Amino acid sequence: MPTSHSNDLPLAWITGASGLIGHELVQAAEAGAAPGWRVRALTRQVVDLANAHDVDQLFERERPELIIHCAALSRTGACQADPAQAFRQNVEVTCRLIDRLSTGRFVFFSSDLVFDGLQGGYVETDKPHPVNVYGHTKWEAEKAVSRYPNSLVIRTSLNYGHSLTGDRSFNEEMVNGWKAGRPVPAFVDEYRCPIAASETALWTWELIHTGHHGVVHLAGPERLSRWQIATEIARHYPAIRPQVVPVTLADHVGPPRAPDVSLNCERLAGWLGRPLPPFRPWLAGNEPIHT
Repeated sequence: MPTSHSNDLPLAWITGASGLIGHELVQAAEAGAAPGWRVRALTRQVVDLANAHDVDQLFERERPELIIHCAALSRTGACQADPAQAFRQNVEVTCRLIDRLSTGRFVFFSSDLVFDGLQGGYVETDKPHPVNVYGHTKWEAEKAVSRYPNSLVIRTSLNYGHSLTGDRSFNEEMVNGWKAGRPVPAFVDEYRCPIAASETALWTWELIHTGHHGVVHLAGPERLSRWQIATEIARHYPAIRPQVVPVTLADHVGPPRAPDVSLNCERLAGWLGRPLPPFRPWLAGNEPIHT
């Protein structure tokens, strides 16, 4: 992936640039959302972030002044199956990048799954209490990032979009299942705050431009069940006859799940002077009907 903007500008690394949010951040920068920055898209083909020697060499050559860290082992099942690998990828890699940066700006993407989901409507000052390995690694990484003075921790929720590989977003998993003729089970009693990854990218660049730091929630303002989300998406794919099967958390077998990790995003709305876009109207206005 190319580097954007003039070589005279300070360099920003975007890790996980082949993932959903990372790719949208690169695309937004190329479209003009990152004035004042030269953007370097870091994928696994460019550098293995788990290889300290390779990271050191690249850092010495390029000296970024901003790192937006999106790369992670994010599938909860994979994290639960191999906690040591999840810790290496999600915590150790994050700490290594912070240590190398020293004086620049660090933006870290975390998750609503740092919370246990027992109350919902979480604000930034609520105490995290993750229930699964993925959430635990994100909380451990958050604590490391928060000790760095020039950092911003962005907790987000389900991000909707279309990835380069066609299998990175939650909606792509649903659609791929429907295309294969499989009904998609969706919890009626698990709540999230979905948002378009393209919106996440734009709001992130604006937060960087305005110089905010600390912890902030960046998600949609609608508290929706998994079933509500799935049925909204299904309406856009009538040709493949999508089937959504309502299930409850009592039916679940697998890694622990948090029932309601809905996020309160009033801090972000106050910082930038406007509310975040609700998911359902955004979906209706931006996603074509696939016939």
